Amino acid sequence: MSNRFSRAVLFAALPLSLSVSAALAHAVLERKEATPNASYRGVVQIMHGCEGKATTRVTVTIPEGVIGAKPMPKPGWQLATTKGSYAKAYQSFHGKVSEGVTAITWSGGSVGDDEVDEFTFFARISDDFAPGSTVYFPVEQECAGAGDKGLLAWTQVPKAGQNPHDLKTPAPGVRIVAAKAGGQAAVAMATPVKAGDLTIETPWLRATPSGAKVAGGYVTIANGGTQPDKLVGASIPQSGRGEIHSMSTEGGVMKMAPVEGGLPVPAGGHVALKPGGFHLMFLDLKDGLKAGESVQGTLVFEHAGTVPVTFNVAPIGAQGPAGASGGAEHQH
Repeated sequence: MSNRFSRAVLFAALPLSLSVSAALAHAVLERKEATPNASYRGVVQIMHGCEGKATTRVTVTIPEGVIGAKPMPKPGWQLATTKGSYAKAYQSFHGKVSEGVTAITWSGGSVGDDEVDEFTFFARISDDFAPGSTVYFPVEQECAGAGDKGLLAWTQVPKAGQNPHDLKTPAPGVRIVAAKAGGQAAVAMATPVKAGDLTIETPWLRATPSGAKVAGGYVTIANGGTQPDKLVGASIPQSGRGEIHSMSTEGGVMKMAPVEGGLPVPAGGHVALKPGGFHLMFLDLKDGLKAGESVQGTLVFEHAGTVPVTFNVAPIGAQGPAGASGGAEHQH
């Protein structure tokens, strides 16, 4: 499968609904909308096998303009990525990036013809996309023992003015919509904070439902010096205490635990606290957090000391600082 499709075709501005029925599209994306310059949690849903045979491989192509793609491992499946150069350099939290993952493959597992399964990746939608356009993620599905009918290529992209319902094997698509006014835009434009050799970028929190006693916090920290440092604490006025936690998956079960002794920030490197990985956990909440608010807090480092930061609050379930929701409110 080609790792690139015509940019003019892939990103055509199509005022069309992406609600394709399961009778026509059997490799679909759970989330049908995304925002420019924001994180996106892609969940490819495989709805059936091939000629009654089980699915044993799924490959999703990451289109031009979608950067920093990372797959989520699946127990019982082997994971492989294809990396390549982008057509241009894109701005990211860590500067300009000119290469990255262009395709992700899960193989070796089995999804029965009468079963449904999901294959997840995280990426960032660049600001090359304007609201109203559509981004397509071509998918290949392979089934063992189905002969020449064992490969389904969900790669067809509608031409300008064409109804996607008319396509036999349509590529899953995501419609680009404008970011909501208010706090989300402020988060995306947050100015990095300098503390000695450290650069602290985009501190943000998730809004909390009524009565919640915990809140998740996230931030990216870069160390431009020659000596390592360590994040040892954090605080916000609404919380009784802050801790640093890790999240991992063992045997298909997500586990969370405090990080003892602090989180290292290597010399010349960076550490990203984000949903599904390392994160801040603010406990014993006295007041809830509302999307669009700004919260004054601190980060505490072993060498850089206590650094004041402003946490912007993204919506409940957001997967990134600009408020992209991945439908994964259980993640911290």
